[in-house]
Amino acid sequence: MKIDYDIVIIGGSLAGYQAALAAIQLHATVALVQPQVNDELNYHHALSELAKKAQQSLDLVNLGIFAPPVNSASDIYFHGQNHPTAGLPAKSPPAMSNFGSAKAVQEAMLYARGVAANLSHINSLANLAAQGVDIIFDNGQFQSSPKLGFAVKDRILRGRTYLLACGSRPAIPEIEGLQATGYLTLANIWQSLDQSNPPKNWVIIGGLPQSIEIAQTLARLGGNVILIVKHRSILSHLDPEIAQLLLAQLEVDGVRVITQTVVTQVLKIGDKKWVQAGDIAIETDEILVATGQQPNLESLNLAAAGVKFYPHRLVVNEKLQTTNHRIYACGDAIGGYDIANLANYEANIALKNALFFPKFTVNYRSLPWGISSQPMVTQVGLTENQAKRQYGKNEVFVLKQYFKTLAAAQIKGEITGICKLIVRENGEILGCSILGEEAAELINLIALAISQNIQVKHLANLAPVYPCFTEILVETAREWGKQRLDKNYALQEFLQSFFYFRRNWNL
Repeated sequence: MKIDYDIVIIGGSLAGYQAALAAIQLHATVALVQPQVNDELNYHHALSELAKKAQQSLDLVNLGIFAPPVNSASDIYFHGQNHPTAGLPAKSPPAMSNFGSAKAVQEAMLYARGVAANLSHINSLANLAAQGVDIIFDNGQFQSSPKLGFAVKDRILRGRTYLLACGSRPAIPEIEGLQATGYLTLANIWQSLDQSNPPKNWVIIGGLPQSIEIAQTLARLGGNVILIVKHRSILSHLDPEIAQLLLAQLEVDGVRVITQTVVTQVLKIGDKKWVQAGDIAIETDEILVATGQQPNLESLNLAAAGVKFYPHRLVVNEKLQTTNHRIYACGDAIGGYDIANLANYEANIALKNALFFPKFTVNYRSLPWGISSQPMVTQVGLTENQAKRQYGKNEVFVLKQYFKTLAAAQIKGEITGICKLIVRENGEILGCSILGEEAAELINLIALAISQNIQVKHLANLAPVYPCFTEILVETAREWGKQRLDKNYALQEFLQSFFYFRRNWNL
């Protein structure tokens, strides 16, 4: 039976787009089946990045300081960057009669929509189609008889391999009264801010990276926000020390965080919603549910293709093959956090295996991830606790340095931050966690060092441009030499004797 495509990519996620682009650039024949266009990811990150700049403008107004008039979204951006107070820690806004400043919120939304539109244009399906990708807008499903194929629009797409990059939708927990009361999710929250009188009081249920970002954004735009997390830490995969610092920053910004608490009931009384969290009853205007994601798999008829899956993820091996070796998967479909760079990494591995020979395996050890908070939090490799469990306490060095020691941080007024490097005694870098300005750029350097087996001593020997935030990595890496020397009493005695001899010999 004739094969129409080298690969058929199923799903409308950004990872699917990137996979299709990479495949067509390799001169493969590609079909992309996309059920819908979704730009919530771009929209969310655009507004999160703007929150700090918008809050700086709000602070000037709240403090009674004259601020130049803002006439456009670009004005907000440039005033936030160039105003004398730019870079100072944003304070919690005072109580307001409505959600922040109506104009500031409108400008923030305008800016976010503009950024999302620009990114959607850059990552447009028209661009893929122009390069030769067959784009099919419709839902479809697998069929196995007489041969494996994907049925869509009265047509059977025959591919040598298939890639599931279908993304996900919010998973809604079973909470008494939630459906009857009504709620928002990560897919539709930003539309609620387009209202003339958006909700001011928020309860956010769930400990995802996105829920933390949104909680801080809403608080910095003037909302009253309560974040409820069922675990002890606000984010279970984050280094506990970094998580505690992030929690402190959220509270400074006005977010009330309730941990180790489960929401058991939701009610609506009059025009207000009530949330029962443990033994606490909370009155609020709106509820955001962000407890997890549900892969969009139900309509694909995976059983017919011999693909095994659980309610929240597909079963894949280390080569990202499903239980049908011709069908691969990446991103939300295989579980984990909804983080773009992780999904793109998986898509790249799956694509190479699908188009050529399945010999590439995923290795998350050197893959960084982050939370777009202010300041940003990023992490790669092992945390302190994970490293000590794996290698033993005596083998692991924990190196720390605070951003307030940096000239660049002092100049920009971004002194809140810490760099925490986890290293073995032999100099092998095991992991790193950073909270602070430029954390995303810094963690990428550590990820590269881990992937290339670069030892910490080489980081310590860097001579970065001055002033810059990269100095934090150099200063942290130098702690490794100090700690090794502190533990080596024989070397300390030798050095004392050596320099004593040198001093006397010079005389």
